[in-house]
Amino acid sequence: MSTETIEFQAEARQLLQLMIHSIYSSKDVFLRELISNSSDALDKVRMAAYQDKDLVADTSDLHISLSTDPAARTVTVADNGIGMTRQEVVDLIGTIAKSGTGELLAKLRQAREAGGSEQATADLIGQFGVGFYSSFMVADRVTMVTRKAGTEGGVQWESAGEGSYTVTDAPDAPQGTSVTLHLKPEDTEDALHDYSNPRTVREIVKRYSDFITWPIRMAPLTTPAAIDGEDADESAAPAEPEVINSRQALWARPQSEVSEEEYAEFYRHVSHDWQEPLETIRLSAEGTFEYQALLFLPRQAPMNLFYRDSARGVQLYVKRVFIMDDCEALIPEYLRFVKGVVDAHDLSLNISREILQQDRQIQLIRKRLVKKVLSTLKSMMTDESGTEKYDTFWTQFGRALKEGLLSDRDNQNAILEVCSFPSTHDAAKPTTLQAYLERMPEGQDAIYYATGESRAALEHSPHMEAFRAKGYEVLLLTDQVDEVWVDAVPAFEDKQFVSITRGEVDLGGEDVDADTQQGYDALLGRLTTDLADEVKAVRLSHRLTDSAVCLVGEAGDLTPTLEKMYRAMGQQPPTVKRTLELNPSHPLVVGLRTAFEANADDPSIQATARLLYGMALLAEGGELAEPAAFVAALSDRLAATLA
Repeated sequence: MSTETIEFQAEARQLLQLMIHSIYSSKDVFLRELISNSSDALDKVRMAAYQDKDLVADTSDLHISLSTDPAARTVTVADNGIGMTRQEVVDLIGTIAKSGTGELLAKLRQAREAGGSEQATADLIGQFGVGFYSSFMVADRVTMVTRKAGTEGGVQWESAGEGSYTVTDAPDAPQGTSVTLHLKPEDTEDALHDYSNPRTVREIVKRYSDFITWPIRMAPLTTPAAIDGEDADESAAPAEPEVINSRQALWARPQSEVSEEEYAEFYRHVSHDWQEPLETIRLSAEGTFEYQALLFLPRQAPMNLFYRDSARGVQLYVKRVFIMDDCEALIPEYLRFVKGVVDAHDLSLNISREILQQDRQIQLIRKRLVKKVLSTLKSMMTDESGTEKYDTFWTQFGRALKEGLLSDRDNQNAILEVCSFPSTHDAAKPTTLQAYLERMPEGQDAIYYATGESRAALEHSPHMEAFRAKGYEVLLLTDQVDEVWVDAVPAFEDKQFVSITRGEVDLGGEDVDADTQQGYDALLGRLTTDLADEVKAVRLSHRLTDSAVCLVGEAGDLTPTLEKMYRAMGQQPPTVKRTLELNPSHPLVVGLRTAFEANADDPSIQATARLLYGMALLAEGGELAEPAAFVAALSDRLAATLA
């Protein structure tokens, strides 16, 4: 028997330590890596046997075997795949030594410090040596026995993961590869679990490798001792191994072969939601790069939907190997409620398989997922059979979806098409923008909206009076995000969004006649001077029919609701002066003009002007700077009228 001891290079030892202590965030992934290596080996032996009819290889029962020995504190992962020759063992596992250059170490450290976003020079994850060495996170010593399919005699590799490893002949080795880990002591503080416990191993397989194509076999949990990871009764006959992975990747099966019950159960598995999904979405792509996606729209919003630090994203698989739970790179934040999986066949991953490179494939998959979700929502909205589903979706997730109007300019119009908004048309049912356009009367050339804290406040706003009189529908936007997106979205189908509370409005009515305007010019000048600290100007209104006054902002000005939001966040909003508009036909305004014409120096003129400003501020949902002073002035004025 020939035994050879090979020293690791100094840089290789550094690389190994970096992997063990820094690359992987969870120690459980060692089992995923070993199972993935075994799956690759089984794929290769099947392909080799197909290509070479003379290859002497047993492909009748290809599988992966897992076994644990709690007494010896070992766990073994074995397969009957392609295996390796002695030279391949040295070359493949020696890859870590060959690649152990200062340049690679620098790139790995850079990727770690940058959160894994730097592009590696090679896809090392597919090379046996890299994922294999994750074993040393949980093991003091690793032993591997392997034999290449179609050859005689195998080889044993062994190392403690320090300065060297040994390679020894193993004449009786079966076809394939067997890796045995001699485990470190359990350490709960360091998240080092007892991997000799079969229940722990099963849980990891269920989480990371449940959809591996090949069967993963393990002795059944038939006795309490076996369940607890203790020594089993040696007198009992060994039980037949059982397959512990489902191998049922629903996204890879034809849709006609998957029942709604199976979809619902899988949704519960990936979302931890007890309800059935509202809608199931399937997507696949072939060609330059392949992937399959199975997505779900939940029926009810989770409590943490609007928590800044809540997890989001879909599960990512690569060739049915679980990579990560919440892959944010594949789903934008405004679709954070979408659950499901994406299984890619060829993605650029960093060395740990845990952080995606931001490459073209990722971006293309993301774009297609977004378009598919939005097109599904549009189908739900327009299809009579899906209207109820859409209404449920919008009630639960509409606020989140509207965030995309700010963050996703490429899909801005598609998002608008699937949005619904409360309006003055129907108090019970929101309207789509398309339906709004279809109801627009002749002469209306804009989409009118108002933002505020509640529907009731907006419906009773003085700004609404002229629009109600003309029969123009107004969108009533009361979500916080509405205060922001209306300034970022210019139009829908060439119809501009116009606020009824900003700027002068032209509703096609008669202008204030010249005589009326002239009769008020002196009063308007006086009020503009008296209220110079509060307003930028005072003018007659075209929009008021019943109320005496209102405040009007300019395009781009902060709304009162937005000012409150800034203050709630601890920020002082910029000071904004609005224009005070007077209704020249209102008795209060007419009376004020009469009093001014009778005695322009009457101090009550200024007091009344401040009352009018306070009334307008309250009517639009603003806050008085000095509420007590306003109440006192109002009390004095009421007392004077009753005297």
